[in-house]
Amino acid sequence: MLLAIIAACEIGFWAVLAAGLAARYLLRWRRVSAVLLVSVPLLDVVLLTATVIDLRHGATAGFSHGLAAAYLGYSVAFGHGWVRWADERFAHRFAGGPPPQGAPRYAPERTRHEWREFGKAAIAWAIGCGVLLGMIAMVGDADRTEALLGWVLRLTVILAIWSLWPITHTLWPARPDDGAGRNGGGDGRDTAAAGGRGETRR
Repeated sequence: MLLAIIAACEIGFWAVLAAGLAARYLLRWRRVSAVLLVSVPLLDVVLLTATVIDLRHGATAGFSHGLAAAYLGYSVAFGHGWVRWADERFAHRFAGGPPPQGAPRYAPERTRHEWREFGKAAIAWAIGCGVLLGMIAMVGDADRTEALLGWVLRLTVILAIWSLWPITHTLWPARPDDGAGRNGGGDGRDTAAAGGRGETRR
């Protein structure tokens, strides 16, 4: 059931976001759009509430409970960026806005970009681990929360791997060989981080 709620929150996020952008750019309903976009974070509240209720009713923590905590962390950390990413493309397509800008390709802009994205990942790690440790303390039973400790380790490994990108770009910064501009389409990694929603997560 919890996995179904996670899936529903993911689908709901994009559905509410699309409805909000459609109301803004297609129907010109500014107030309706604002209400819809502001309500997007409520999906995170729904997920957290469902997870806590499940554990308080005696459930043994499993994969889905850890996934819910991880999802919550990345959603909070990257959510605003995902909304901006979608807004730029929607505005360009339907409202004559400027073309969306991809990730910078060359140093120093690319290096700063990678460190900013790593900073978001660190925030996601802190939130996710905080929720996991909070659930462990709430349950107060090591046997029922063993899987949650495993998720703390998973999130830490993910953060450690993520750090390779900014470190690599710091030590070996990419430089244009032909004097080309510094902004380009990016390398695609930005659209794959934390759940595959796109570079700039709500």
